Amino acid sequence: MAAPRQKSGERERIIDAALALAAEGRWSDITLGDIATEAGVPLRSVYDHFGSRSEILAAFFRRIDAEVLSEDEETLGEEESPRDRLFDVLMRRFEALQPHRAAVSTIYADCLCQPTTGLASLPQLNRSMAWMLTAAGISAEGWSGLLRVQGLVTLWLATLRVWLKDESEDMSKTMAALDRNLRRAEGVLQRMPRRRRRRRAYEMPEEEITSPQPPTAEPPTGAPA
Repeated sequence: MAAPRQKSGERERIIDAALALAAEGRWSDITLGDIATEAGVPLRSVYDHFGSRSEILAAFFRRIDAEVLSEDEETLGEEESPRDRLFDVLMRRFEALQPHRAAVSTIYADCLCQPTTGLASLPQLNRSMAWMLTAAGISAEGWSGLLRVQGLVTLWLATLRVWLKDESEDMSKTMAALDRNLRRAEGVLQRMPRRRRRRRAYEMPEEEITSPQPPTAEPPTGAPA
């Protein structure tokens, strides 16, 4: 049992080393060799656990996901609105990220300057936001769920920019920005017209499909006059 435990500890040390280096310098300048040296492990160990820096970032995102999801679900009251529950979940995420803000700031800046870094991180960010929706009791399944995930990604990144500059101890600016963004998103959804889907003849039950009837002097009951 010692070997798996050692592997897990080694993996976490590599992630921590990458974050420590990111907090001190540009993420784009950090190599896998630098991370191995900082972690005090052979380069082969980094290779065994991660294939690239993007995979290290994905593992960091999953660590944050797990920390948020491990919170007691009873703290999210069923009587709260979906927006309030999502607010609580996303604030948990910011609180989990708070010790790593310097590293996140560097990585975020690199995503803006190096689009490939941002594109490589996008799939994991989408998965993370899907889990945040699920934690808030909001479905992330199907086409409607996909739209919710994409909308939440946009909302999250907009609020992240505020969080990165928020020096207040209680993250009051971040909370205000998140609340404002959630209210705007809720307003947009409420204003979206709901289109009724027309059922085609081949989708109708057989009993509803009738043969054409000859015209009569009076319209059948229920038909528009």
